[in-house]
Amino acid sequence: MCGLATFTSSLFRELVTVRGGAGGVIRVVDTPQPRLGGEVVAELVAGDPGSATRAAYLLNHSDIAIVQHEYGAYGGVDGDELLPLLAGLTIPSIVVLHTVLSAPTAHQQAVLESVVSLADAVVTMTAAARDRLTTGYSVDATKISVIPHGAPVVRGRRAPVFRSVQPTILTWGLIGPGKGIEWAIEAMASLSDLYPAPRYLVAGQTHPKVLLREGEAYRHKLTSRVRELGLTATVSFDSHYRGSDALAELIDSADVVVLPYDSTDQVTSGVLIEAVAALKPVIATRFPHAVELLGDGAGLLVPHKDPAAIAAALRTLLTHRELAAGMAKAAVATAPELLWPTVARRYDELATRLIGARVAA
Repeated sequence: MCGLATFTSSLFRELVTVRGGAGGVIRVVDTPQPRLGGEVVAELVAGDPGSATRAAYLLNHSDIAIVQHEYGAYGGVDGDELLPLLAGLTIPSIVVLHTVLSAPTAHQQAVLESVVSLADAVVTMTAAARDRLTTGYSVDATKISVIPHGAPVVRGRRAPVFRSVQPTILTWGLIGPGKGIEWAIEAMASLSDLYPAPRYLVAGQTHPKVLLREGEAYRHKLTSRVRELGLTATVSFDSHYRGSDALAELIDSADVVVLPYDSTDQVTSGVLIEAVAALKPVIATRFPHAVELLGDGAGLLVPHKDPAAIAAALRTLLTHRELAAGMAKAAVATAPELLWPTVARRYDELATRLIGARVAA
């Protein structure tokens, strides 16, 4: 249950629909899991070279391999256990880069350059990530395509309408340090004069790796701050896991989405994509993906770790609702290119070119 797995599941489902035929998923795990089933045909187990050999063998019976890259997803130093698997592929491969660091360590840079070298094609989800990759790393730029992160299709979606009752501000996704939720909570303390008072909902479970390392320390810190500020009536937490339909319903119920992330490095955000595709006005810190996607008017950008700026942006949207309507209108122009069927067709076109080039060679 993480963004990488959700992305893989959505892309896999859409590609099987677009291409027809069968497909399989190699699940990446830290320790062997008790059962395989459905589309999961094998596991890549951290620290187990044999599982990499088996994974490559199975992948080589397919037409194309699409590999998700994130340093922390794979075993070894900076995920370098992925490299032997890529080297063992005899079929064309597409590697999707979920993170491109602006200041990598020497080893992180070497790993990513090796990943790109071994891949037949590389996908970044933003132009910012592509530019960072081509200027900061020694890679073949002709391999790189920009294909956005996908968002689900929700029928009957329309521009947001503020409710006459308490407006809802929403942050959702896996919770952990760096999400910046504390800054949004501080901002809420400055909005107590508004009537009706807005409600801030933080929805999502603690990230499983954070949970293993730190437990619920970050969530407890947030709830303690809510009590200290006297915001228990207007700030709430919902830790339930939601499937796609329930999540779509939650997003649709929001009036404003806030993404107060601390990272200045984040070049991909699935939550941001879903918010824009849902036609919701967005307030986000100036991380690279937000700067790129919201630049046409679909949201407001604020400095990092600045509760006063978040509060000012929220006040503007909550008191000038025509501005929120304009953001929704800007999102309407962007949203169709972000939906999973469109995104999957672009992967299918890239895969078809790679397969054709391999056959011709």
